[in-house]
Amino acid sequence: MVDYLTLDDGRTLEHLEGGDPDGFPLVYHSGTPSAVVEDAALLEAAASAGLRLVTFSRPGYGQSTPRGGPDHLVAPILADADDTATLLDHLGIGDFVTLGWSGGGPRALACAAAMPDQCRAAALLAGVAPYGVDGLDWLAGMGEENVRDFDAIVAGREVYRPIAEEQVAELRDVTADDIVASFGDLVDEVDAAALTGDFAEVVAASFRRSVEQGPVGMLEDNLQIVSPWGFDVRELRVPVSVWQGEHDRMVPFAHGQWLASAIPGARAHLFADEGHLSLVARIDDILADLKDLARL
Repeated sequence: MVDYLTLDDGRTLEHLEGGDPDGFPLVYHSGTPSAVVEDAALLEAAASAGLRLVTFSRPGYGQSTPRGGPDHLVAPILADADDTATLLDHLGIGDFVTLGWSGGGPRALACAAAMPDQCRAAALLAGVAPYGVDGLDWLAGMGEENVRDFDAIVAGREVYRPIAEEQVAELRDVTADDIVASFGDLVDEVDAAALTGDFAEVVAASFRRSVEQGPVGMLEDNLQIVSPWGFDVRELRVPVSVWQGEHDRMVPFAHGQWLASAIPGARAHLFADEGHLSLVARIDDILADLKDLARL
């Protein structure tokens, strides 16, 4: 069930718990855009792994208050780790592991950077790499929509805003039946085949909830991704696993390769036959590997 926490700055953070209530805590950071919804498959996977799932909607998504700030300054991704820390303290949680999917990947890494004594391990499921780093052509391999979007995002909030508003209009009423079409060039046959049944329903529901406040969450989320994150992934000292598929047209395979080589001691799981969405079906393996990394 969704619950709400009032933060010290007056913002509301909506969050959800599930899985094994007596299990070791797992903080899940969902993708871009997204908001908390009941995901039976994820909750069952967490329960089967003996993990207590904690997840929340980032500022501007669902009913979580936008961060805002003077002159709409973009908060570094490290700020999302601050919200995570506050939520964990509220829930009485100390040590934890974390999993980030897609745009949630940098947030999982931020938790590892900001809370190295509490975060026992982190896993990236098709997680995005930092923008503008040496040795990575960041846009290469992305679908047409992502190339358009991130060109606009890099140009600034006001350039991207009309595109985000169009996306909100599309996502507000998206259903499982038209979810594949809504992705356009961002999915190939591998991911399209994976986006069916209950999984398609959950993705569509998360998209709809993510735009309840309009484009504000999507704007800030994406601006954070291409801005400095507030930490260097090459200095992480928490165990990290990187899961990436070669058929990924949202976060290209090269992002996973770069992260696996840049993060000290990263455990790489790179697949020639998986995509951005199909890789989610490996969630049991991902959680088992995450527990192994954390020595649980």
